[in-house]
Amino acid sequence: MADPPDAVPAGPPVVSPGELLRRLRQRHPADPVTHVERVPPRVGAPAPWPSWAPEELRAAYARRGVVTPWQHQAEAAGLAYDRQHVVVATGTASGKSLAYQLPALATLLADPRATVLYLAPTKALAADQLRAVAALEIEGVRPACYDGDTPRAEREWIRRHSRFVLTNPDMLHHGILPGHAQWSGFLRRLTYVVVDECHVYRGVFGSHVAHVLRRLRRQCARYGRAAGPTFVLASATSGDPAAAAGRLTGLPVTAVTEDTSPRAGVTFALWEPPLLPADPSAAGPTPTPRREPSTRMAQADRRVTPGQPEPREEPPARPAQANRRLTSGQPEPFPGVQASSGEPAAGSDLTQVRRSALRETADLLADTVAAGVRTLAFVRSRRGAEVVATSSRRSLDEAVPGLGDRVAAYRAGYLREERRELERALLHGDLLGLASTNALELGVDLIGLDAVVICGYPGTRASLWQQAGRAGRSGQEALAVLVARDDPLDTYLVHHPEAVFGAPVEATVLDPANTYVLGPQLACAAAEAPLTAADLELFGDGAKEAVAALVEAGALRQRPTGWYWRHRERPEVDLRGEGGAPVCVVEAATGRLLGTVDGGSAHFLLHSGAVYLHQGVSYVVDSLDLDDGCALVHPEEPDWSTHARDVTSLSVVSVRSYVDAGPVGLFLGEVDVTSQVVSYQRRRIATGEVIDTRPLDLPARELRTVAVWFTLSPESLIAAGVDPAEVPGALHAAEHAAIGLLPLVATCDRWDIGGLSTAVHPDTEAPTVFVYDGHPGGAGFAERAYGMAASWLRATRAAIAECGCEAGCPSCVQSPKCGNGNNPLSKPDAIRVLDVVLTNLPE
Repeated sequence: MADPPDAVPAGPPVVSPGELLRRLRQRHPADPVTHVERVPPRVGAPAPWPSWAPEELRAAYARRGVVTPWQHQAEAAGLAYDRQHVVVATGTASGKSLAYQLPALATLLADPRATVLYLAPTKALAADQLRAVAALEIEGVRPACYDGDTPRAEREWIRRHSRFVLTNPDMLHHGILPGHAQWSGFLRRLTYVVVDECHVYRGVFGSHVAHVLRRLRRQCARYGRAAGPTFVLASATSGDPAAAAGRLTGLPVTAVTEDTSPRAGVTFALWEPPLLPADPSAAGPTPTPRREPSTRMAQADRRVTPGQPEPREEPPARPAQANRRLTSGQPEPFPGVQASSGEPAAGSDLTQVRRSALRETADLLADTVAAGVRTLAFVRSRRGAEVVATSSRRSLDEAVPGLGDRVAAYRAGYLREERRELERALLHGDLLGLASTNALELGVDLIGLDAVVICGYPGTRASLWQQAGRAGRSGQEALAVLVARDDPLDTYLVHHPEAVFGAPVEATVLDPANTYVLGPQLACAAAEAPLTAADLELFGDGAKEAVAALVEAGALRQRPTGWYWRHRERPEVDLRGEGGAPVCVVEAATGRLLGTVDGGSAHFLLHSGAVYLHQGVSYVVDSLDLDDGCALVHPEEPDWSTHARDVTSLSVVSVRSYVDAGPVGLFLGEVDVTSQVVSYQRRRIATGEVIDTRPLDLPARELRTVAVWFTLSPESLIAAGVDPAEVPGALHAAEHAAIGLLPLVATCDRWDIGGLSTAVHPDTEAPTVFVYDGHPGGAGFAERAYGMAASWLRATRAAIAECGCEAGCPSCVQSPKCGNGNNPLSKPDAIRVLDVVLTNLPE
């Protein structure tokens, strides 16, 4: 059973989910709902308390309303108490927290010297778990959060006295392990390590965290705990959780996957915003006409920051995340194409577009709050969350003055006090609506929510169900609505519900043996304590070769007693790759710190003249100092919004290896991916009209990485039946599918890879498809793709050809992270392109 937070439980919703959905649908002349899925309720299967659970702990849970555990909780807790490493991978709100709290707290009660370390991917989740553990009021546990928000005055007390420390992998990597001597007593007695929401640790980020956990095991052994702590992992439902947890920890892990908790019924609606009228005079806001790219246009796919499982419409953390969509729900101008002035060109047809998903989400949030329904709206970007909250507040205040105060935004970049106050206000019912980024997707126990609105497909089915699962956590019937963006991917999903409700969730993919991760992590380990031969076995395959490379590079010195770090400074290793130190947003007149923006996003959100939103208050940026990491702003309410424009290019630096296959060439080499924010548009808020475009002078950001690419002669494409006008769409579709299938041959995550295709690339002088590692120096994925190119591209061709769709869908050529809105794409011609490649490429 789930442990409720310290809040007054919500009563039944004011209206049933079915009635609420009926009211929402009535707003539109044409029904926007394309499908309604009914997820039936489930009866729970309780189990008796384990005999080893002390009476004091049972009584504490009883005071919190937990009478008995569910069967999966008791099974996972029993395995952990018997010192078996275990992962519990069950649905949202299934009470996974009790599965690790029960054995951990029972051990702390039985052994007054034992300690527990809890790791969460977000500060919000750690703070939520701290509330849950503290509410049990178990004497002597002294739980405490130790993260970047912890005041320095408290840190020494936590190191000395807390027996249940809650933190995140970043603090473990940057703070605890480098200062292991100060933590020696805690590490010596460490009994359990809890890794919550472990499905988040995937791709290169997950591979880094895997070695952080191995470094933790190493330090525990050095301080006398030879057997090591027991790992208890919690995960959303995923494919093969035992294997993923084993790769993450380097230990054999048993999986508990049968969910025996009760589940309230969920009404899940797929919602397609209505089309705007084609006639500008009838449309109100002037829709921006779609612009088709030229046949020579490079189609770039941005890479999402590692560690963030769902695609975001936020600025890139690195140049690999190129060509993001500028506004949710509206088509993005292609790189190199001049932005529309808001008026159709002479003689052009005005293409109908759909109402913005942001505006639709804001209206749905306002309508549900007006009906007294507690609602959480998930929005893909920080700015989008602010826009949705502001628009909802305005609508509510127009209807009932003061009601808008019950809606707020929640996102990264807020100060700690603001985040905690928002969480408290939502839990206690002071807030009825919250527009949030995926910062609240993970297991924060938001009891009492009746509805969730999801603005745009979040990129994976796992994230979709995690977000939808935020509603109904009090046991009441719930409503979930997926609002489609005006994008082929979202459009396909709302018209093909089997792709949402009938497919399994994705597996978590990571590779600790990745040499580009293993080398830097071994350097960190050596800086903490000299490496020994036994340590190399702990770090697994490739460790000996990686150490030899570090010695050759002069980073390590070999001595009879081991390998020593040679430098005074510690290695700089960024687990998440967020693009540098955060930039502080400061009100110029008062010096008040408003919040922070990660370094990779500052070019897009904090350039001079940018409109910055913070809890509904609008500020305009006066200046951005990247060297000092500070942006000065002043409060202003302009009638326009700002939209940064960037240009991205890829150039070939060197070729390591190539295959000459007649009309086809296959290459492996270094490339530079360069991205620069060059200007920004000011647009009227009321109409979307472009006021002007202003230049910016910001430094370019460059990513040198490794890529695999293939070229084709124009003559071979014509012979295969690919019309020259269709070459961009053919290459773009083949690129998408190749990126999607690369995890079959390289142990990577789709979000760790970037791609670009072009009808004529200046360096190759031919039609070219690039697929590159989205990490500085490469991550080993391109090398694997080059070595298995025939198998990889054959699987790619089969995935496209065997898909039952007509024009392309997310299962074949559409990509959830496409920077150009999955346009243009040509599925039939992509098959012809790959036929040319496979016919000529040798095995």
